[in-house]
Amino acid sequence: MISFILIIAVSFFFVGIIIRTKSLITGRKGPGIFQPMKDIIRLIKKGAVFSKTTSFIFQIAPSIYFASVLMAILVIPFGQHKGLISFEGDFVFFAYVLATGKFFNIIAALDTGSSFEGMGASREALFSMFAEPAFFILMGSLSLLTGHTSFQEIFASLHFGSYISYILGVLVTAVLIMITLVENSRMPFDDPATHLELTMVHEVMILDNSGFDLGMIQYASSLKFAMYGALIANLFLGSFPLYFTIPIFFAIQILFACTIGILESFMARFRMNHNAQYILALSSVSLLIFLGVLLVLGEFN
Repeated sequence: MISFILIIAVSFFFVGIIIRTKSLITGRKGPGIFQPMKDIIRLIKKGAVFSKTTSFIFQIAPSIYFASVLMAILVIPFGQHKGLISFEGDFVFFAYVLATGKFFNIIAALDTGSSFEGMGASREALFSMFAEPAFFILMGSLSLLTGHTSFQEIFASLHFGSYISYILGVLVTAVLIMITLVENSRMPFDDPATHLELTMVHEVMILDNSGFDLGMIQYASSLKFAMYGALIANLFLGSFPLYFTIPIFFAIQILFACTIGILESFMARFRMNHNAQYILALSSVSLLIFLGVLLVLGEFN
């Protein structure tokens, strides 16, 4: 329950910190950190408009997408404290409940009958498919290292005590950051600030959404940022007391948001036809983590 409350709290300002960081780097004042949340609230207060070419799939997809993100957040622990849902192999549930929401988001884009949105849906499905092996290799490696298969037990048993383990921690963090950028269609894989046919991925999928539905989709993206930030934070929370871990959690989330803002400021968008191979390269990094785990466990002796 603690993790769920903290992730909701972080989601109110996470995207705002990213935008604020980019503004400061480019020499602009920029909006306040709560401006994106104010925009979402304004959208939620509005009614949704549906095209006559769409079916009930398009109408229910935003709610299912939002619900899938909330369900995934319920699995995430907070240090030694379990998530509201915790069981053996819950990271598999985490991945596929997110996939369910994304599936409905994709078929909702196809339901509009627009080849433009179908193009974005195709790209979204391809990029997610290539990011999935990296996540499972990563979690499988951590499971092998700790001897557990649930999020809470993996993070509670994870300790850094050697140079190799520190390197593994850095690589795990890097992979989770890149997976976050892929899942949220951010730079360098996509640029949400542009609306060019040749470069759009997620933005083109939600062109027909409006009002309340669009607000839910945008807030779900904020929740996903905070959710992956919570996974990164759990790597370093350890067994510290609660009054100490909560400030660490917020500090890591703020640092994570600033890191994304810096990356988006200094990295150019990848060429669309090369995106797949860059995302697939994350699996290679995850394999390095797997080999590092075998080295720590002494399997090469």
